[in-house]
Amino acid sequence: MFYRTHVLVEMTSSSVAFGAAQVKEALEREIERVGLKNEVKVLETGSFGASLPSPFVVIYPDNVIYAPLRVQDVRRVVEEHLLKGRVVRELMLAGGLEWKTSEFAFPFPLAKETRVVLRNSGFIDPLNIEDYIARDGYMALAKVLTEMTPQEVIEVIKRSNLLGRGGAGFPTGLKWEFTYKAEGQEKYVVCNADEGEPGTFKDRLILEGDPHSILEAMAIAGYAVGAREGYIYVRAEYPQSIRHLEEAIRQAGEYGFLGENILGSQFSFWVKIRKGAGAYVCGEETALLESIEGKRGEPRVKPPYPPQKGLWGKPTVINNVETLANIPPIILRGPEWFKSIGTPTCPGTKVFTLTGNVNNLGLIEVPMGITLRELIFEIGGGVRGGHGLKLVQTGGPSGGTMTPDLLDVPMTFDTLPKYNSALGSGALTVVDDTHCIVDVVKSFGEFFLHESCGKCTPCRIGNKRIVEILEKISEGKGTLDHLEELLHLGRNMKMTAFCGLGQAAPNPLLRCLEFFREEFETHVKEKVCPAGTCQLKSLQRTVR
Repeated sequence: MFYRTHVLVEMTSSSVAFGAAQVKEALEREIERVGLKNEVKVLETGSFGASLPSPFVVIYPDNVIYAPLRVQDVRRVVEEHLLKGRVVRELMLAGGLEWKTSEFAFPFPLAKETRVVLRNSGFIDPLNIEDYIARDGYMALAKVLTEMTPQEVIEVIKRSNLLGRGGAGFPTGLKWEFTYKAEGQEKYVVCNADEGEPGTFKDRLILEGDPHSILEAMAIAGYAVGAREGYIYVRAEYPQSIRHLEEAIRQAGEYGFLGENILGSQFSFWVKIRKGAGAYVCGEETALLESIEGKRGEPRVKPPYPPQKGLWGKPTVINNVETLANIPPIILRGPEWFKSIGTPTCPGTKVFTLTGNVNNLGLIEVPMGITLRELIFEIGGGVRGGHGLKLVQTGGPSGGTMTPDLLDVPMTFDTLPKYNSALGSGALTVVDDTHCIVDVVKSFGEFFLHESCGKCTPCRIGNKRIVEILEKISEGKGTLDHLEELLHLGRNMKMTAFCGLGQAAPNPLLRCLEFFREEFETHVKEKVCPAGTCQLKSLQRTVR
């Protein structure tokens, strides 16, 4: 049926928490009441990217945004705008900000945004496979099955130089090639959707807004490496993602994009969902495999690596959600197109999540090589409340710490390690100068202590000792010897911990001791907190 108007309601987990489901129901009810049921269609859609006021509603093709739209305002919008054609300007985003675009976009400083991964999110109904197909969905899968050999598919991905977006930045094409060449008839494709890094929610929004792109990419990977079965490992705390994936798998099977002899070819591929229990360590690929197999989520000894011996001992390719979302457009548009975005050594885009003390929170997809200054002060709108910038934690707690003097460093996998930092998962946590550095580091330490699987002594005991020492410092019981002990612990954990969790856990501690040594020493020497925010605040008042 043809509809003259579509009403798009952002139905992410966070939007639902703000009442988006009730707004959607009210819209449908009011549209039917005024007799527009056959003219106006209400659709659920994924994240629009930047964190905008929720519930967030778009009238398309009018390009009118109502945000936040409350249930009590729905009748007025339906009667005035949808029935009579009169925009309710005072309910519009930013009070009726004028904006025009050739394609859907936002009246925000997002001119730097380039959508590859998020190309469909906010444009389609993720629960309707026909919406995905209308935007070239499953065309890439059809192309590889009818025009390309597995080796040619792998070569395209290798030439694109797509680096893994889960944090490690390993070349995706090489990972596929290793799995393809591994001996064995039975192989697997695994999508890592565990996403346990604090401040990271990009994978959740990709799955909620465009689940079919992940299924298509997994099928392409399966064809390339010789696998007939795939698993999506997603944390159970993502019910919206799971619901959308389950429906997408059902629809893809009905339309012949998953299952036996896909699109009439000799290739068959099935996808199953495995729900994780929320263990951070299961983001590590071998711990993830252990969990899928029904075992305790602990890292395996490597080598052998998953491409040689992975799920149930069979060759397995494991890719992150964001990595997989890049695959269909690379197949359709070619590796040279992909390499035209970003930097020569780190092509493509990166999806960042802006959190912490920044004005514009949320999700943004930009070319690799963008600077922190652009991300925080142009896209993010600067530090909230007019405070000064103290630090930015890149890639989540396990990533790296960047200070204001490093704002112009390009954000790429190969640049940040030169500054003892990491791009990681793309989480950017902005911390203003009202925060106590001891409190900040202690919160990271408490997270790693809680999430350690306990398999190795450096991580199990080291994290506990770090938190204990930081608690003493924040209570006014710290000494200079404690600072040296923290350095000793952190350096040894990096060298001796069994997996990436334990090796990365001391990163924020070591970096903050390097950049904010004076603030730590003030805590232990003068027994006061310069920021006046940690437990020493009461002692500070007493001294004064």
